[in-house]
Amino acid sequence: MDSGLPLVRIDAHSPHVATLAGWTHAEWGHLNPGQDLAAAIAHFRADCGPAGVPSVFAVMDDERPVGMASLVVDDMSDRRELTPWLASVFVLPEWRGRGIASRLVRRVEEEAWAHGVERFYLYTPDQQALYRRLGWRDVEEREYRGEAVTIMRRDVSAPADAPAG
Repeated sequence: MDSGLPLVRIDAHSPHVATLAGWTHAEWGHLNPGQDLAAAIAHFRADCGPAGVPSVFAVMDDERPVGMASLVVDDMSDRRELTPWLASVFVLPEWRGRGIASRLVRRVEEEAWAHGVERFYLYTPDQQALYRRLGWRDVEEREYRGEAVTIMRRDVSAPADAPAG
C-alpha cells in the first residue's frame, strides 16, 4: 500500500535534521554509548549528503517527517569492510503499516544503484521478514554491542521498478 506522501532528500541545512537525529538517537542510541543527542545530531547532519553515499530521505506529511532511511558509508564499527549500508529505517508508530518503510528502502536502493553501488548491507535485530520480502539476503547472525542482529545484503542490479532488459 502506497502512502502517497512525498518522499524527499534531507540536506544538512534541513529544519528536520534535529527531529530525525532525535529518532535515531532514541531508537538506536544504546548502540553508541557515550554519544549524547548533540553528538548524534552532528553525526546525522554529516550523513545528509547531496547525492549517493551518504544520503538521508524522509517521507513527509505536510511539513512533518513521518519516516526516514539513510544510505551511509559505515553502520557497524567492527565490519568496516562492508560498505555502504542502509541505515536508520524508521517510521513513526502511528504511520506504520502503510508501506512507508518499503518506499524508503526502495528509494535508498535507487540512490545506491544510480551512484554505482551494486551491493550494500544492513543489520537488524527484528525486521528480517520485511527486508527478505524486499529482496535482501541474510549474510550473518551475530551479536553487536550486546544485541543479537542479522547482517543482510542487497545486490542491486537495477532499481526495483526499472524496466527489465
